Formats: sequence, structure tokens, C-alpha cells
Amino acid sequence: MPIQKKYPFYIKVTIILLGLVLASYALANLQDILIPFSYALFLAILLNPLVDLLQRWKMPRVLSISVALLIAIVVIGALWYYLAVQMSHFTAQLPALEQRTTDLVSRLQQQLSSKIPMDRQNHYIAQVKAGIGPLIGRALGSVAGTLITVSLIPVYTFLLLYYRVLILNFIYDIFAEEHEGEVQTVLRQSRGAIQSYMYGLVIRALIVAGMNILALLLLGVPYAILLGLLGAILNVLPLFGGVLATLLAIAVATLTKEGIHTQVGITICYVVIQFIDNHFLIPYIVGSRVKINALISVIAILLGAAVWGFSGMIVAIPFIGILKIIFDRIPEMKPWGRLLGTEEEPQRRRQTKGGRGNPGGGAGRG
Repeated sequence: MPIQKKYPFYIKVTIILLGLVLASYALANLQDILIPFSYALFLAILLNPLVDLLQRWKMPRVLSISVALLIAIVVIGALWYYLAVQMSHFTAQLPALEQRTTDLVSRLQQQLSSKIPMDRQNHYIAQVKAGIGPLIGRALGSVAGTLITVSLIPVYTFLLLYYRVLILNFIYDIFAEEHEGEVQTVLRQSRGAIQSYMYGLVIRALIVAGMNILALLLLGVPYAILLGLLGAILNVLPLFGGVLATLLAIAVATLTKEGIHTQVGITICYVVIQFIDNHFLIPYIVGSRVKINALISVIAILLGAAVWGFSGMIVAIPFIGILKIIFDRIPEMKPWGRLLGTEEEPQRRRQTKGGRGNPGGGAGRG
């Protein structure tokens, strides 16, 4: 039996860090290919049960994949078209909103003139405008890039669904034959858990969107449906998403309504919605077994933003959720699964010779 060479811990850590750096470099430089592939992977996971159902109805595989993909394109296209129409209506109101913004800024400057000189206020405003311009330009460039590569998503999705058996066979082949039963179990459990996780995310987003829209309609906020849908999309981002959705709704209310009662109502409603989402929707719909702790969520979002921008922020949490599902089902990777999750276990100490390291090691003496 060959002797396995054991390397020191610092060598293993160095190799892992080097691999992560190279992987991040590759992900950043191949984002035009990998971003649509990531969206296609999630879409393929969601459509896989529908494709299986159509095939059980004796429909050919190519036709079943095409029908499922067409249904997804119609649903997503209708949602995208509605958002585009609402955004066009919102854009048509920009001159009036700009005048309203100017009035609010002038009023605020007059109130602050006794504490901050007017010339210094104008200097600060100029700096803010200079910083916002490049941000808007990068955002528009990112949207344009997304529109260019979005045509790859249906192609990737179709090919992933068509060659799924080939991909599964490849996964089987890279493991030893004696582990085939374990690999089958892990793949079967992971596939079911990932599908339920993805469906849970979709259902959660629909419920949050409904609550957002209802709250904004009751408060009389313009563009309630648009803001509610955008808030549900932003809610994919833990911690940041709820804050951004609240600030967006408050900004629109400030520009379109007098007083502060609406802003207070928006804040209260969104806090209640976040409470319902965190304590009921995530545990019971998405599933507590794939709940990611806040530390890992923040790191994943920041890394995703650094590598892929806004798209990286969107796909980071689902990817981490999928990794946790897989880690929880592989014995060697379970410590990493526990690290990603939220369930804490009692602190354990390794047993050492002579009872050292055991806090209760001296209890049996005497």
C-alpha cells in the first residue's frame, strides 16, 4: 500500500490561497462567459423537474427542453417588459423629480447655512456629483454588457439540460468505482436539496414582492409595483438588500410627497417585512439547513461584487447555499458546511494524552 505524504499545514494553506487567487483572476477575466453561464445553471436547475415531467409524457427530450425553456423565456420576458415599461414611465417624470430635488436641496442648504457656509456646501455637492457620475456610467456599462451577453443564457440552459446525463457520468467517472454508491447518494440528495432551495428562493421573492407592493399601495407611494419588485430583487442580498430597498422607496416618497409621514410608514412596513422574511420565510420556505450566517454572507457579497459586480452580488448567496448543501453531504467537507451555516455546536476540545486539554480531566482523581 503506497504511503501518503503529509505536508505541513502552512504549505497546504499557501497552496489553497494561491488556488483562490488564480480562481478569482480567472473568474474576473472570464465574466462575460461565466456570468450568463451562472444564470443558466440556476435556470436549468429550476427547469429540470418540468423537463422530466414532459419526458414522462412521452415528449422527445429536445422538444421537452424547448417547451420548458420557452415557458421560462415568456415568464421572464413578461416580467422584464413590465419593469421596462414602468421604468420608462418613471424616466418620463425625471424633469419634475429633478426640480423637486433641487428645491429640497436648496431648502436644506438654507437650514444648514447658519452652521456650514454656503460655499462649502456647494463644494460638497459638487464633489458628490463628481463621484456619482462615474458610478452611473459604470452601472449603465454593466447593464449594457448584461444585455449583450443575455442571449447566451438560453443557449447555455438548453445545452446544460440536454447534456445533463453526460455531465453526471463525468462526475461518476472522476471518482473510484468503489465510491459509486456514495456518489449517487450525494448527487441525488444534493439535486433534490438544490432544487428545493432554488424554488424556495423564488417563492420567497414572490411573497416579499407582494408584501412590498401592498404596503406601498396602502401608503400611496407612486410606482409601488416597480418599487416592490425591485425591493424583492434587492432582498436577495442579505443585510444590504433590505436597507437598499427601504432607501429607494423613501427616496421616491421624498421626491413625490410632502411631509415625513410616508417615509416613517415605509420604514415601519419594511422593518416588519424584513422581520417576517428572516423569521418565517427563510426558515420555513427556503429552509434552515441552507441558511448562511451573516459573516459568510457579507464576505460572499463583497467578493462577488469585486469579481463580477452587481451580478456577482446576486449569484453569490445561491452559490454559497449550493456549496453548503454539497458540503453537508460529504463527510470530509462537513466542517466547511458547519462554518457556512448558522447552527452552533458546543465547543469541543481534542483529547490529548494524560488528560491535558480536557476541562473535566481531573474530575476522576481521588
